[in-house]
Amino acid sequence: MSEGSSGATSIGAKPVETLDAVVIRFAGDSGDGMQLTGSEFTLSSVIAGNDIGTLPDFPAEIRAPTGTLAGVSGYQLNFSSREVLTPGDAPEVLVAMNPAALKANLEDLVTGGALIVDIEAFNEQNLKKAGYPANPLTDGSLSGYRLLPVDISRLTTLALADLDLSNKQVLRCKNFFTLGLVCWLFDRPVDPVLRHIDERFAKNLRLQDANRRAFNAGHAFGETSELFHQRYRVPPAAIAPGTYRNITGNSALCLGLVAATRRAGLKLFLGSYPITPASDILHELAGLKAFDVVTFQAEDEIAGIGAALGASFAGALGVSTTSGPGIDLKSETIGLAVKTELPLVICDIQRGGPSTGLPTKTEQSDLLAVLYGRHGEAPVVVLAPSSPADCFDMAVEAVRLAIKYMTPVFLLSDGYLANGSEPWRIPVPQDLPDMPARFRVDPEGFFPYLRDPQTLARPWAIPGTPGLEHRLGGIESEQPTGNISYAPLNHEQMVRTRARKIALVAQDVPAPVVHGPERGECLIVGWGSTFGAIRAATEALSARGRRVAHLHLRHLNPLPTGLGDVLRRYERVLVPEMNMGQLVKLLRAEFLVDAVAYTKIQGRPFKVSEIEARVETLLGGNR
Repeated sequence: MSEGSSGATSIGAKPVETLDAVVIRFAGDSGDGMQLTGSEFTLSSVIAGNDIGTLPDFPAEIRAPTGTLAGVSGYQLNFSSREVLTPGDAPEVLVAMNPAALKANLEDLVTGGALIVDIEAFNEQNLKKAGYPANPLTDGSLSGYRLLPVDISRLTTLALADLDLSNKQVLRCKNFFTLGLVCWLFDRPVDPVLRHIDERFAKNLRLQDANRRAFNAGHAFGETSELFHQRYRVPPAAIAPGTYRNITGNSALCLGLVAATRRAGLKLFLGSYPITPASDILHELAGLKAFDVVTFQAEDEIAGIGAALGASFAGALGVSTTSGPGIDLKSETIGLAVKTELPLVICDIQRGGPSTGLPTKTEQSDLLAVLYGRHGEAPVVVLAPSSPADCFDMAVEAVRLAIKYMTPVFLLSDGYLANGSEPWRIPVPQDLPDMPARFRVDPEGFFPYLRDPQTLARPWAIPGTPGLEHRLGGIESEQPTGNISYAPLNHEQMVRTRARKIALVAQDVPAPVVHGPERGECLIVGWGSTFGAIRAATEALSARGRRVAHLHLRHLNPLPTGLGDVLRRYERVLVPEMNMGQLVKLLRAEFLVDAVAYTKIQGRPFKVSEIEARVETLLGGNR
């Protein structure tokens, strides 16, 4: 656990030590409820006033064999009395519900870290499935850690012995026993958890009672067991006044889309096909019909975006959500959206590729695909949120730009942001930008490609409006009539005009903001979910005397005006990305700077220590 403890006090029978921060990871079989345990513990930490960062880790296989490495599910939480930028490089506490969970996660646990395990799960059969030749709980191999063996399964069974439940139902409650234990250990509030149990199992009072009992039994075990000699407390963080909620990136993105379309006076139409890790957006928006939201679960990716584009043609805001494989299938229709110049928001929640790749793991490998992955000259606006909460702001920005410039806009999130969570200060609706949608209704002088002189956007004319009959399609159109045209010079004019329109979006892009010295040894440039690790590494390096700065790009096409001048003010430019170096190619080509790539393609986000080490190496320091 982190340094900065400030002595110990006493609550009840056992002393309480105060810590600045703790990183804990829950790991178990995919049926052990570790995601629920982690999310409930996260909620308690938010209510306790801590700043947090989370990293859920899902198995890729839907029904991996029980007790195998392929079926391990994990959830990491960093909760702190200070600002949190990442879920933490490594857990200081590991809760392992079976041997497979231990084996899959032990190498990440810090030396001397606390290791809570369920003794009963370490039987011969489970040890064999995990590939252990001997029981690690007894062979001395865990001597470098603080081992805390708890018979979670047996104690849960005893706590529920008088209930009319099957053995399977009883053992499914052991995650709440575990949650009760760690809530006691870290002095978390229990009432929010009990309320959630009541709400979650309101339709099954026996399971409600069982999970309440299991939670209370775990909490009481911590207080009475000789295994735990003290508790730990992480004080509340200092945060700006306001109303907060814990939010994931996918939830924030949903709320941003709804808030923006309401602000614009439009209906939101989502045409989508379920795909990990974007499916939650479809699920959540389906429950928001009261806010002029229509969701269509299509039979495939092509139908989903086709319906979304049709909705935009009819005067709604079309949105389509997907991941990398879906972008491949949507490409032709996105090209049609570019040609017809209709507002469309495409949310790409990136994952490991190519092909099916790593469905439940994170990556940033779709940047070049969304920029150039269409035939012909088909430029689009590309945005990327930097944190789970920022998904809200960038969803609002995507809607604003799509409407203002009559163009498709890509929003590049990823699995790390989508499933991760953080406290989010709920904005006041009136503080959102104005973005009224304006439809052409006057037939006088109307042409479908008559352009706004400031934005080059064409008019949005809803089919059926009297006097505004026009045609739109994939074949090149004549400027401004919209009639089909094969004229060479007209085609060049239209291609260049569409490109200029996207370039003009730069007038709406904020100037690049540097965190750190305006000139220095190194500028670390990032985009998307690398924000937290880069910012934390920058602050750590600066504290050691390095003149290092951080610039994070949320607008990737067009890039901010003046970016080249900023890049050239630093001796070295480092670009960490979870791909083979896609942004770095753009920066080198566009600005002719000797930017250096630092790439990671493991399905896991960067650690702060990794970026620190790479900067030191780049600058000639010690690794």
